[in-house]
Amino acid sequence: MSALLFYQRPIPLNRKTHKDLRLKANGADFSFAAKTNSVPLAASEFYDAQRDYPIVFANTGEGVPVPLALLGLRQGENLFVAEDKRWEADYIPAFARSYPFVLARNEGADDFLVCVDETAPFLDKDEGEPLFTEDGQESEALRSRVDLLSEFQGHMQRTREFCERLAELGLFKEVTLQVVPEGGEPLSLQGVQVVDEPKLVALADDQVLPLFRSGELGWIYAHLASLRNVQRLTRRLARRLHKAA
Repeated sequence: MSALLFYQRPIPLNRKTHKDLRLKANGADFSFAAKTNSVPLAASEFYDAQRDYPIVFANTGEGVPVPLALLGLRQGENLFVAEDKRWEADYIPAFARSYPFVLARNEGADDFLVCVDETAPFLDKDEGEPLFTEDGQESEALRSRVDLLSEFQGHMQRTREFCERLAELGLFKEVTLQVVPEGGEPLSLQGVQVVDEPKLVALADDQVLPLFRSGELGWIYAHLASLRNVQRLTRRLARRLHKAA
């Protein structure tokens, strides 16, 4: 999975280059995410996300598996973005809410750069909230977005530590999600990882207690409960197939 997903041309935000750039309210327009079938998810989002999405783990080439909110069962399809561009779920993952901004690691340094996708349809030079004030400072609109990015980045660091602990305990197992939507062909999603519940139950008390004290045990069970949403996602796909027929 590409870390940038729906970001087509992200470049570092620059006070001079982008001094006249404005951010129009995107309202309910999530068309930019319509072809993305999963997004990264912070563990702190599990309780909200588990009501709508299957939460799974996948390798991204960066070591341990990372959690994803599964948005679709076919490549290039987000079943939660409707024809009218609305996001049809109670909770919208923070990664999607952050668009068109994203943090990228500053090469050769330990900090991050704020980048912006220049192709975003709700960036404009005439309409919307300015990104910078006349004296070159961050506007309130931009500051609120940067705060969201920083908060999400902090949660993702905590999430990586959580995933490393799961890996150390040997709790990940790879599964193939097989579904048969009504009116459609059988589908298989490979390379997906989940927590192995029998192995979790078999952990020694001195291994479980730190998970409980840290709150990570709750995250694990939120993940396991979310897997029931695979069937809900299958029914959502079946409705879309029926509508397209």
